[in-house]
Amino acid sequence: MPVLDRFYSAFAKKDCAAMGDCYHPDAQFSDPVFPQLDAAQVKAMWKMLLNNDAPMSVTFRVAEEGARNGACDWEARYTFSTSERPVHNIIHSKFEFRDGLIFRQRDVFDFWRWSRQALGASGLLLGWTPIVRNKVRATAAARLAKSMRG
Repeated sequence: MPVLDRFYSAFAKKDCAAMGDCYHPDAQFSDPVFPQLDAAQVKAMWKMLLNNDAPMSVTFRVAEEGARNGACDWEARYTFSTSERPVHNIIHSKFEFRDGLIFRQRDVFDFWRWSRQALGASGLLLGWTPIVRNKVRATAAARLAKSMRG
């Protein structure tokens, strides 16, 4: 099975170990909330985000997958843990592969759209500003660091 099908199928099952197995040891990840993660951090991020009993659904469509590059459009529906608000996030991911594994992953989504759903009124009014984006990033980074310490 191609690596992107393996990765997103594991994601849909909340199987963090199988997702982690799809990453190259020198992998890099970025998205609007987690802008620069290495392989250990991205594996820990998925574990942190998925290690709960909250309902979540993931659907995906691999747009392209070659030996060196790939792209996927996917959607996640979940409840944002901090606000208990429902979120429907629409993401486009671009990939670079090395040795048949994910070497670089860049996820792109509309941060303002996400913040309106996840944060409610404050996201609606200020979600487009660097102030909110930086606050969300700092909170996410602190949660990730704490989860990696155990």
